[in-house]
Amino acid sequence: MLIRIVKMSFDPSKIQEFLANFETKKEAIRHFEGCKHLELYRDKHDTNVFFTYSYWEEEADLERYRHSELFKGVWARTKPLFNARPEAWSVDRLEMLD
Repeated sequence: MLIRIVKMSFDPSKIQEFLANFETKKEAIRHFEGCKHLELYRDKHDTNVFFTYSYWEEEADLERYRHSELFKGVWARTKPLFNARPEAWSVDRLEMLD
């Protein structure tokens, strides 16, 4: 399993546009082949900053998503809303305690 973490910072006037787009696309992203989990977080103190966490069966699934028409459409609408360069990490979970 691969976990993808993406940090995005938005122009304050564009946050509602981002959230509306995420609302319309989240189910399609979550149900893209290989995606097992999707979460959206907002920083408690810097409310312009959001994080997505997505869980993928394998790296190839994430790469198929990143080259899909779905991703291209989502990214085309999201990219102009940023006020800073996004950052992304692909990580492996080493431990999880419940």
